Amino acid sequence: MKLPDEQHPSLEIRDRSDLPTPFRNPFVHELRFTTLEKIRIGVMTVTVFPVRLFFAVFLMLLAWPFAFAASLGRSELAVETETWWRRICDIALRVLMRAMWFCGGFHWVTVKGEPAPPSQAPILTLAPHSSYFDAIPITMTMASIVMKTESKNIPVWGTLIKFIRPVFVSRSDQDSRRKTVEEIKRRAHAGGEWPQIMIFPEGTCTNRSCLITFKPGAFIPAVPVQPVVLRYPNKMDTITWTWQGPGAWTGDITFFSLQYLPLYTPSEEEKNNPALFANNVRRIMAKALELPITDLSFDDCQLSQAKGPLRVPTNSSLLQFNRLARRLGLRTGTTDTVLQQQASRARNIWGYRLGLEDFAQYLDLPVTDMLTELHSLFNQHEDGQIDVREYVIALSVVCQPSKAMDTLRLAFGMYEAKEDRAIVEKELASILRTALGVAEVDVTELFSAIDTLDAGKITHDDFCRFVVQHPDFAQEYLLSSRETPSTPHTVPLTNGFSVDHYNTEEPTCSLPGQKKKED
Repeated sequence: MKLPDEQHPSLEIRDRSDLPTPFRNPFVHELRFTTLEKIRIGVMTVTVFPVRLFFAVFLMLLAWPFAFAASLGRSELAVETETWWRRICDIALRVLMRAMWFCGGFHWVTVKGEPAPPSQAPILTLAPHSSYFDAIPITMTMASIVMKTESKNIPVWGTLIKFIRPVFVSRSDQDSRRKTVEEIKRRAHAGGEWPQIMIFPEGTCTNRSCLITFKPGAFIPAVPVQPVVLRYPNKMDTITWTWQGPGAWTGDITFFSLQYLPLYTPSEEEKNNPALFANNVRRIMAKALELPITDLSFDDCQLSQAKGPLRVPTNSSLLQFNRLARRLGLRTGTTDTVLQQQASRARNIWGYRLGLEDFAQYLDLPVTDMLTELHSLFNQHEDGQIDVREYVIALSVVCQPSKAMDTLRLAFGMYEAKEDRAIVEKELASILRTALGVAEVDVTELFSAIDTLDAGKITHDDFCRFVVQHPDFAQEYLLSSRETPSTPHTVPLTNGFSVDHYNTEEPTCSLPGQKKKED
């Protein structure tokens, strides 16, 4: 897939300020330690960490009887009258939880802004979500959250969870999502009778380099919300927990701050359009954090963390393709059968390259800016023509990210010759380049390793036998020597990353394969 040189689109933002645009996959967090830092972490792991863990667990056990007593006689459908002894239990739990975080290294927790009462802001939206430590504001406020039903059955922890009256979600109930939304709406419209509900609208953890798409659940009730932004202003980021990348906790003293932003009251248009409501709140939070926003979502997270021989690299265009395909409705209803039909159609027009209008006709879609951007991802030769087989491969990867071998079988079926069902080196390069979502890939060494007979061609069976012996062939033969596309590194960060500065009207988290849009 093609990686354009200009990869930073811009949109309009209210203050039109220039902010740094990260060149990082938000679902990947990498840690780079010096030898001295590694030794220090190792020493603290066997000295400081066990002590911190002991006291944290002790305080959690000490909090259990208070949570148990305060939960006696509670109903899941109504809020009981607050009594003096319940109030004492609440204060005791807040103190114990703060002491637990102190033992965990969070000695300084800074709170900025004025929290609104439940009667004014029944829902609090928190971002960015990056760590299990984001639970700190929950224990500070004892606000409700949305949690799995199974959590309440965990010894000790389940009792503490039930104390904050969460909205439980059942994985076994197919109607659980609707019931969860209805329960949030019921509590939100109770006039402040229920505790506030804290929701992380991103729906997954990121590395805090940008704000990804907000899920609409917190905004469907169409009530005022109070945005809360979280920060970890530490020299080294060892608390971020993403889908890809190692997690390390040094045991150091950790700084944490949360800021309550002004209450956001939705307009009539936003009340009728939760997605618009969510996006506008996200813009305000991004402005406060001085972070860019991106249209990437939890679906992209699943694509990034998929395991298998073709693990998506951090600079892959597939994340951008996935966003466009989702918005164009190309992923809806795309089953294995549909993918096979798409592959059959692509093979039938083998040898014909499609221009934009032909591609639109192929997909039965009108020509739009979004479709133009999708088409440009496969415009490898800058001639306005694409090989539709590459589109089918990319669609298969994003629709079934955990089934890399099925995608490769589908790809071989489109490229192989009819007489011997084999492909040549150039065709293998096209398949793997698209499946990885990179601009170029050198398969010479890989092809030679598979083509043991030096026949100049390989079959799908040859490839499968090689993968059995080399399950990490992509990393071993294709990605081990690859470098991230060159970008001007101007501001080194403390964790070894750097960001780029562009004069864009709104910062947007960009990924390779993403073009700069003209006003």
